[in-house]
Amino acid sequence: MSYNFLPYNQDQQFLLPVDIQDWVEEGSLERFVSDVVDHLDGEGRLEPFYVGYREDGWGHPAYHPVMMLKVLLYGYTIGVRSSRKLARLLERDVAFRYLAANQQPDFRTISDFRKEHREEFEKLYEEVLLLCREAGLAELERVALDGRRVQGDASLERNRTREKIREEIEEILEEAERVDAEEDEEYGEDARGDELPEDLREKEERLRKLKEAQRRLDAEEEELRAEQAEKIRRRKAEERETGKKKRGRKPKPPEEVELPEDRKVNLTDPESEILKTRKGWVQGYNGQAMVDCESQVIVAQDVVAEAADVGQLGPMLDRCEELNGERPEQLLGDAGYWSEANAELEDEQTELFLSTTKDWKRRKELREQGPPRGRIPDSHGPKELMERKLRTKRGRKIYRERSTSVEPVFGQMVNRGLGSFLLRGKKGAKAEWSLFSATHNLLKLFRAGWSPTAAGIAAG
Repeated sequence: MSYNFLPYNQDQQFLLPVDIQDWVEEGSLERFVSDVVDHLDGEGRLEPFYVGYREDGWGHPAYHPVMMLKVLLYGYTIGVRSSRKLARLLERDVAFRYLAANQQPDFRTISDFRKEHREEFEKLYEEVLLLCREAGLAELERVALDGRRVQGDASLERNRTREKIREEIEEILEEAERVDAEEDEEYGEDARGDELPEDLREKEERLRKLKEAQRRLDAEEEELRAEQAEKIRRRKAEERETGKKKRGRKPKPPEEVELPEDRKVNLTDPESEILKTRKGWVQGYNGQAMVDCESQVIVAQDVVAEAADVGQLGPMLDRCEELNGERPEQLLGDAGYWSEANAELEDEQTELFLSTTKDWKRRKELREQGPPRGRIPDSHGPKELMERKLRTKRGRKIYRERSTSVEPVFGQMVNRGLGSFLLRGKKGAKAEWSLFSATHNLLKLFRAGWSPTAAGIAAG
């Protein structure tokens, strides 16, 4: 019997050299990422990534930063961030092999590249945002601002109070003293003995982290005392100017100011904080994103350790102006950004729509009270004026866009596998948040059909 099958022979070699570009579709995401990076590099906009490499040609050759950047960016766009997984894909996946031109840096090289260029990733985000602006995807007519609490590379169980830190330090020092005494008895006081046991080396590292955490808490307390001293100085100056003693309780002397007993610091990542999310508590950072309501492009971003959003409205407006050359015409924010001080940030350039209470409460009040009617009472303060504006037909229509712009952006990040940070410290969190934001904007460019080639022709 003769079967009619296509020839199948695993020993058959290619008759002609393989061009891996033939295996990658035109218009694919990997081609788009490659073209964008080449476009930025060709215009000299990736110069920060070249800093640190020798220009004299000496030494062992390094992997090209453009290649490394392509691999890392494409990994983040599809939700692959682990350096080990990226290294495996460079061996097995056609898209990654195309981006790397068949070069295969190991996982340590990939990890080091990400760590060594933490500050440059923020510049990369800015360059991608500029491409979005050039493509007309971020006109800044209306933006929404929100914060997302992101899990860091640390666990809640690693938090310690100052008292607990002192106890653990004493415990380790007592253990070290006991071991020293036992070794003196065994080897003699002048003998070196064998190499330090593994468990004691681990305790030395733990002791270092404990002392670092203790220094951080001490520094926080000193900062509180300095603030108290400044408060007392201003109080005395005011009393001298008015010639009257201020009423109320006299402030504590700076030396009596102490951190709350329950103040904790994390041993793994001391710069991270305990943050509350809808699903519970996480140890991490607060990622801020200002999103264009029409295109969902992130027009400004930052990372802070503070749980509260209220102090971020002013800085994010400044950041938006710094990156885009202008402030938005309208800004929408939930109750986390409301304060009378923030309400005063509204000016002729930017109109604010800030909820003064949780959205479900605001909707309930609207159902019960209905839209406002009549003249605005002279007794209305900033809060009442904002509430009235949000209850108007215009205010309701505009504010409704908040939940369909910035919140979906965070959902899209999570769906891509960008649910936590891999890098520790505030700099590491800022670097990854910049990568989250840059790749989010890259995907918006890709889906809008923008191409670096067409942009270059238009510019020419």
